[in-house]
Amino acid sequence: MFDKDIYVSRRARLMESMKDEFILLLGNNEAPCNYPDNAYKFRQDSSFLYFFGHSHPAMAAILDASTGEEVIFADDVDIDDIIWMGPQESIAQKAAAVGVAKSEPFSKLKEYVGKAISMGRKVHYLPPYRNYNKILLNELLGLPIASLKENSSVKLIKAVVDLRIIKEACEIEQIDMACNIGYAMHFAAMKMARLGMVEQELAGIMEGIAHQQGSMTSFATILSQNGETLHNHSHHQVLTEGRLFVVDAGAENNMNYCSDFTRTMPSSGKFTQQQKEIYNIVAAANNLAAGYAKPGITYKEVHLEACKVLAKGLIELGLMKGDVEEAVAAGAHALFMPHGLGHNMGLDVHDMEDLGQIYVGYDDVTRPSTQFGLASLRMGRELKAGHVITNEPGCYFIPALIEKWRAEGTNKEFINFDKLKEYYTFGGIRLEDDLLITPDGCRLLGSKRLPITPEEVEENMGC
Repeated sequence: MFDKDIYVSRRARLMESMKDEFILLLGNNEAPCNYPDNAYKFRQDSSFLYFFGHSHPAMAAILDASTGEEVIFADDVDIDDIIWMGPQESIAQKAAAVGVAKSEPFSKLKEYVGKAISMGRKVHYLPPYRNYNKILLNELLGLPIASLKENSSVKLIKAVVDLRIIKEACEIEQIDMACNIGYAMHFAAMKMARLGMVEQELAGIMEGIAHQQGSMTSFATILSQNGETLHNHSHHQVLTEGRLFVVDAGAENNMNYCSDFTRTMPSSGKFTQQQKEIYNIVAAANNLAAGYAKPGITYKEVHLEACKVLAKGLIELGLMKGDVEEAVAAGAHALFMPHGLGHNMGLDVHDMEDLGQIYVGYDDVTRPSTQFGLASLRMGRELKAGHVITNEPGCYFIPALIEKWRAEGTNKEFINFDKLKEYYTFGGIRLEDDLLITPDGCRLLGSKRLPITPEEVEENMGC
């Protein structure tokens, strides 16, 4: 955990922005894998972690912004728990460690919430995403489970987002650590890839490093020679001559901060000319975005500038045609990059997306688009110093999407469909780095940048 003063300050700032309100924050419980005593690795709710620091199952808290009262609810262990788990701190000790003076058994939570309701006070809670918390909220508030999300507090969501989205110095230090673990994961895959290996072998090596140096992976590892499938979690194929494999993976360190990198490598260790041409376009888009991102502009603007680099490169190769500006405005480039440039990152790899992407990636000025491709941009709002975001342009050749656009005549004035037949077995390329927005620009997170040019990748591959 951080020093208790950090948690005290965070809660004080939250209550200041939620004047006179009654706030309920729920932690997570253990989730059984296949029977109750065999649970998945426990992961605390990120907002609970942010304000209370404890990665302990079955905790909840209230903050009464009208009185300043703070209470943590959880149960002390009994002798059976001690036999299996060893001696544990009391809940009162855990509360004191983060500056909370009062703790109560979990069963008392209903009494406190019921009292607030009986006084006519609104109970502000965040959108629940785990079923046991939905059931708990149903019991506490009497709201139908199906209505819990729509009745969650927009005021509290916005207050939490405003705090969590700008990273403190202590958080940036942790994210740098997580990025260094991510670097080790990706560099190991780069060094150990060999023709004839099964993708799962490389994925296992990477995930072993995540567990060795941190808490776990920050999301399910993507490692596949079918890189045109954006989130391909299948690892069954054998590394084969002439193919590319996309590796999108990250680490969560022991303080639960995350990293998220992507590199694309030739299975044989050497790019073909066709692969290198597309790779260089994606690398140029990545570098342009890193040079362009700074406070005062929106990430939507950065996204569109990166898309222009992609379109320009594809026009030069004859895969697209027409004017770059017009093609991007029409969304023609999204045939090749149907996703956004990046997302926020922090205690979650897609930071705070449980709170609603509309509140995290956008604001009252910058709103989401409905255009194909641009609609998938998760982070579009104005950049400020302290934002942590991913920069992940890509270029994919998805035969089903190409054929759909061809049949419909979508953006036919900008796409050379006949030329694309040469790329139906190409796969895809994505290159992703993690960025910290600084007062005058941005910097890469982590101590070193993963090899990025084709020459650096080939030089570092052990094939």
